[in-house]
Amino acid sequence: MWRQTDPGEAGFAPDLADRFDALARKHPPGPHGVVVVRRGALVLEHYGSGPDVSWNTPLGTVDFGPETLHDVRSVTKSVVGLLYGLALADGLVPGPGEPLLAGFPEYPDLAADPRRARLTVGHALTMSLGLRWDESAPYTSPENDEIGMELAPDRIRFVLERPVVEEPGLRWGYSGGAAALVGALIARGTGRPLADFARTALFEPLGVGPFEWMTGADGVASAASGLRLTPRGMARIGQAVLGREVVPEWLGEMLRPRVPAWEGTSYGYLWYVAPDGAVSAMGNGGQRIFVVPRLDLVVAVTAGDYNGPEQGALPLAVMEDVVLPALDA
Repeated sequence: MWRQTDPGEAGFAPDLADRFDALARKHPPGPHGVVVVRRGALVLEHYGSGPDVSWNTPLGTVDFGPETLHDVRSVTKSVVGLLYGLALADGLVPGPGEPLLAGFPEYPDLAADPRRARLTVGHALTMSLGLRWDESAPYTSPENDEIGMELAPDRIRFVLERPVVEEPGLRWGYSGGAAALVGALIARGTGRPLADFARTALFEPLGVGPFEWMTGADGVASAASGLRLTPRGMARIGQAVLGREVVPEWLGEMLRPRVPAWEGTSYGYLWYVAPDGAVSAMGNGGQRIFVVPRLDLVVAVTAGDYNGPEQGALPLAVMEDVVLPALDA
């Protein structure tokens, strides 16, 4: 799948692999997997060993490698953003400016509420629905709204009937429910389960390789957090975003900063956008796809600090303590 090159030819310090070993010693057990791609070539793969879980099911100690599938958690949301663009290009889903509830005609009572009638597909894509949504409780508790959604008899109604707390589009609020709505629109518009559409429309054409897409009790693929990919597969998706390989006109829209998320980071359509044009997909536990166009660089990270208070520290260290300094060397 990848043309391979050594670190020096890609502009890195030749001791790049040693730097990853040092990182693992500093942050034990270190990342489960890291794939570095620059100028379209595979520069380095680093794999570790350690305990892992899949949607809270213990997997024991895993020796990770190129073919090992890994939960990517909310990186799934960003993949759904790509799938929406593919379906939109084929005229199978409503555009971002279209009324959201028009896609769910089975809820006329909700559509009759003028506050909800203002919701657009774009509000779901930017997580700015203005509906109450709280994922601060552990992802093992029904007090967490994503878990409550998965336990609800009708996940779509669960999301759409959340109390209105502010005008839509006013601000970003993290919501697995928003991704679930987009996933449902894709499945309805294509007439296919989300995983089937992903396989033929995105994963097979790109050569992403093996994947799994976990489902809820209703058999519907979780658009919020259900994907399991390899780090190579994650990097291949990042490379497609970098190279505008998938509906380029959509990628331009998807990666445009639209809503402030937190200081120094905005949200596009289900992707995070930095001021320097770097974009990323992020998942619980330290899962990341980093895409840095100015450096022609893609870095995929998998890790196991699920629900940890400092779960973002390890992928940040991969970039700030290893990858970027090695480029400056």
